[in-house]
Amino acid sequence: MKILIIGATSAIAKATARLYAARHAQLFLIGRNEDLLIELKEDLTIRGAQSVASHVLDLSKQKDHREAIEQARISLEEIDIALLCHGSLPDQEACESDYKKAEREINVNGLSVISLCTEISKVLKAQQSGVLAVITSVAGDRGRQPNFIYGAAKSMVSTYLQGLRGKLLAHKVHVVDIRPGLVDTPMTAKFDKGLLWSTPELVANKIVRSIDNRRHTVYVPGYWRIIMATVCSIPEFIFKRLKI
Repeated sequence: MKILIIGATSAIAKATARLYAARHAQLFLIGRNEDLLIELKEDLTIRGAQSVASHVLDLSKQKDHREAIEQARISLEEIDIALLCHGSLPDQEACESDYKKAEREINVNGLSVISLCTEISKVLKAQQSGVLAVITSVAGDRGRQPNFIYGAAKSMVSTYLQGLRGKLLAHKVHVVDIRPGLVDTPMTAKFDKGLLWSTPELVANKIVRSIDNRRHTVYVPGYWRIIMATVCSIPEFIFKRLKI
């Protein structure tokens, strides 16, 4: 099994990579922090990975995406699974008052993901096989007051993946949209945690099972599907007054 993981040093990515290492997979990691990549490579090798290679990349720089994906293709020879895990959690108030900050966050959480999917899709289409799995968010299901900049970017990616899934069907490529809810990671360290929060390990297990079973849109944990269906059913004249 040959796996490309982008945003590899994020908490969810690391937990997922460890599961694949235990399956003796060949891994290619892309991330922006070289020291953390080296540390993760050592960890995954100890855990049983057949091989681990890496590439340092600032994922917000789309001009470098093609080269990075080509490096992964050369290293792995064939990509069975490509998993995109990168992203940032913006300051909503700051983004509302400064368009440049909003633009930067939409680039990281939305446009950079689409750029990478474009390059990966070319490889998978040429192979006539593979799985493209992308971590989006339940925040993309509806524009809520506390995080609609982040939600808008994630919604854009989810809509893109829906169309891409159909386009790649004839090429025997499967697309998985993974929508986590609240996850306890360094990115969410400043938030108080409650009953609805999950661990990166729980999310990783669901990601691997969903890829194995060729799922389409996956809510993690599953109860978020019910929560978001409820949120989406609220009439707009009420919803616009809710700070949820």
